Amino acid sequence: MKFIISMLAAVALFAAPATAEEYSWKPDKPVTIIVPWSAGGSTDSVTRVLAGELEDALGQTVVIVNQPGAAGSVGTTNAWQADHDGLTWAAGAAIDLGAYQVLGMLDVPVTDWKLYLHIANVAVVGANPDSGYKDFGDVLAAMKSDPDSVSVATAGVTSGGHNAMESIAQTAGGKYKHVSYDGGKPAVLAAVSGETKLTTQLASEQAEMIRAGRIVPLAVLADKPLVIEGYGEIPSIKQWVPDIKTANNYFGIWTPADVPANVLETMDKVWANAIAKSDAMAEYAANRGAILDPSSGDAALEAVSPALTQNVFLLFDGGKTKNDPTKYGFKRP
Repeated sequence: MKFIISMLAAVALFAAPATAEEYSWKPDKPVTIIVPWSAGGSTDSVTRVLAGELEDALGQTVVIVNQPGAAGSVGTTNAWQADHDGLTWAAGAAIDLGAYQVLGMLDVPVTDWKLYLHIANVAVVGANPDSGYKDFGDVLAAMKSDPDSVSVATAGVTSGGHNAMESIAQTAGGKYKHVSYDGGKPAVLAAVSGETKLTTQLASEQAEMIRAGRIVPLAVLADKPLVIEGYGEIPSIKQWVPDIKTANNYFGIWTPADVPANVLETMDKVWANAIAKSDAMAEYAANRGAILDPSSGDAALEAVSPALTQNVFLLFDGGKTKNDPTKYGFKRP
């Protein structure tokens, strides 16, 4: 079954969302969500849509603050160091959050956060139209014959784009030239402008440039092809690298798990009553090549486990960290 992103009917709308008066937590101050990446990237854009839905549900202003740096760990650390009162959250991809401890960036395991996930993203190998790559097979050949020529823009170590390219290199063989940026949007624009030949950032970050013909999508890191509205079908990377392991990259927001119980109780209800039934979130997913798949708590941890485990071992095996993930409770897949 293909990822068909235009199926908005998949989101049921059987019950009206609850109102702020029905929740046990009524924030008396604005709620801050720290986006640890630059404006315009996948985390920033989806979190701004989410903020509008949360404002309606909670009856309080939700403020987005961009704090990029150190692969997203700067803003995430600031969210952890803020008062654990439910008024400060961090946003991003769960694979980033779960890798910070292994990378030595933030000594907080993912289990010490309460996760609220909303969409799942997949990475796309996107090429500048003048790159000379006709299909993904050309990229693989260049990685083995002339690796310095294979310049790839990503949002940095731990990002979905970097994870995708490391998975390709370690599974198929060959090397590439990694060029890191402070966010998915700058990475995509680098490929568009010709600073790099490729980007492996998420479909949600590349969709507009793909539709405009400024990025040529060569392969999607998924078991099946991806269809993007206004463009068409992108072939699965399995066509060239059948043994590669793929896993959905879940995005969401999180807060320390020890915030007051009424905060988590309220957010659990908001997620079930409002976010899971949100037209705005469903439309965003459909337009960006993403999948609306909300979850929280234990279900969220289970959903992110495959991609998170894959990510930390790719970082370790690729020499990006000397910290063995098994020391932090990860089991090699």
